Amino acid sequence: MTPTPPARRVLLAAPRGYCAGVDRAVIAVEKALEQYGAPIYVRHEIVHNKYVVQTLEKKGAIFVDETHEVPEGSIVMFSAHGVAPIVHEEAAERKLATIDATCPLVTKVHKEAVRFAQEDYDILLIGHEGHEEVIGTSGEAPDHIQLVDGPGDVAKVEVRDPSRVVWLSQTTLSVDETMETVDALKEKFPQLVSPPSDDICYATQNRQLAVKEMGADSDLVIVVGSRNSSNSKRLVEVAVQAGARAAHLVDFADEIDEAWLDGVATVGVTSGASVPEVLVEGVLEWLARRGFEDVEIVKTAEESITFSLPKELRRDLRAEAAALSERRAN
Repeated sequence: MTPTPPARRVLLAAPRGYCAGVDRAVIAVEKALEQYGAPIYVRHEIVHNKYVVQTLEKKGAIFVDETHEVPEGSIVMFSAHGVAPIVHEEAAERKLATIDATCPLVTKVHKEAVRFAQEDYDILLIGHEGHEEVIGTSGEAPDHIQLVDGPGDVAKVEVRDPSRVVWLSQTTLSVDETMETVDALKEKFPQLVSPPSDDICYATQNRQLAVKEMGADSDLVIVVGSRNSSNSKRLVEVAVQAGARAAHLVDFADEIDEAWLDGVATVGVTSGASVPEVLVEGVLEWLARRGFEDVEIVKTAEESITFSLPKELRRDLRAEAAALSERRAN
């Protein structure tokens, strides 16, 4: 007698998708386009998600890599990942009207960096080299900050005074990986000071907690997110560490390989903090067409945090930019 195959099911993580900072940034671009008309220039991707960027481009947003690419007298928005002070200076030199969509939780880390630098601490910034958030935070106090990219970097860290050392971190890291690095730093510098509050953002922690709960019961975990999204990539790692046999990152449902479903009874699904729910719905529909119709929510936290829109959206930026250009011409 042939054994009955196990029932196919989907475990859907909650919370998942947009966090408050991403929601604020995306709405800020949309509101700016409504208020001032196209084009609105955005320095770097507003958030790390291919679909979001493509959607905003269709509405009239123009994404640039550097401030000098923005025509003088235009409006430029800074992404949710934050920028260094020098970028604000560059914008002022080009007479640009700016909208700062930096996530308030990233701004908090920037302020901590400035304060500890003023108190003459050596600041050990835990994060990934080249990430926009790390570049922005480092720019707040370049003479005081050194990057620590994981536990393997700890051995080469040198400080001026071991009694005046503090750690800060990129907000989108794996909680476990960060604390492993912190533990290694504390072993080397016993008087290491911790920031006044945990820098890893609530959304990152909540999404990782949900994946830990879900991953232990999943044969396969599909994380919806872009490859340049740090928090999305961390979710893949957390899923495997939690016990999932395999985990994959996809931007869209059509990137899923049907071979991944071989021998799979339970698929976990989640999404990074910059991913709109429509993309998750596409994955669920794709799975349903292949027999994974039973969806069970794995909920580990409630989220009710919201952030107000950037204050600049309450000013007439077009008039401000024109006035700046006129003053420069005269």
